[in-house]
Amino acid sequence: MAVLDVNGIASGYGEVQILWNTTITLEKGKLTSLVGSNGVGKTTLLRTVMGLIKPWQGTVTFNGNDVTRMSPHAKAANGIVLVPEGRQLFTDMTVYENLEMGAFTKRAKGRYKENLEKVYEMFPRLKERADQKTGTLSGGEQQMVAVGRGLMADPEVLMIDELSLGLAPFLVLDLFEILRRLRKEGLTMLLVEQNVQMALAVSDYAYVLADGKVSIEGPSREVAANPNVREAYLGI
Repeated sequence: MAVLDVNGIASGYGEVQILWNTTITLEKGKLTSLVGSNGVGKTTLLRTVMGLIKPWQGTVTFNGNDVTRMSPHAKAANGIVLVPEGRQLFTDMTVYENLEMGAFTKRAKGRYKENLEKVYEMFPRLKERADQKTGTLSGGEQQMVAVGRGLMADPEVLMIDELSLGLAPFLVLDLFEILRRLRKEGLTMLLVEQNVQMALAVSDYAYVLADGKVSIEGPSREVAANPNVREAYLGI
């Protein structure tokens, strides 16, 4: 069953078109990865789905309802949540205050305590540093805060842009283990990730984006075995 359908999206910045008739589908309870080289439109697609960029054409459907023109705030209130590239945290605020900012919708406030306990259980370090200013944390800890803030929004669909960017390998492994856990718990996720090997290993289904279009798609194992993908992205 599809939770999110992105159909025939064209969008860009100013007069520069980045996406060309891009179509992806997120199945309920599945982790879908979106991979590709730098500059092919991965972040643009997430921003368009979230409503931060208005599409030139195409539709975004969530649980059967057209949400293409819905504001980012309204989409978050309905359960579509984005963990942005670069984290975009409030660095002068504490870890707890940043997590609290994630629970701004009526939907999230109703499960505030439950979700906070879940975040602290997944990321014990955040509980230890709850009163510490976020700007003093390491890059990996800040990424934990960003993911935790996304979970505090009580998402039905969680979109994560560049989870592993700039992080030490052991922290990357920890964060991908969290993704595996969330997937087992049935959370629908879309992961944009430069670490193609890790993304394909953890996801159920994958799309390869090239020049603003989907060039390859399929179950992640099949995509990982595709000779073109192996040569271009896996160095095999």
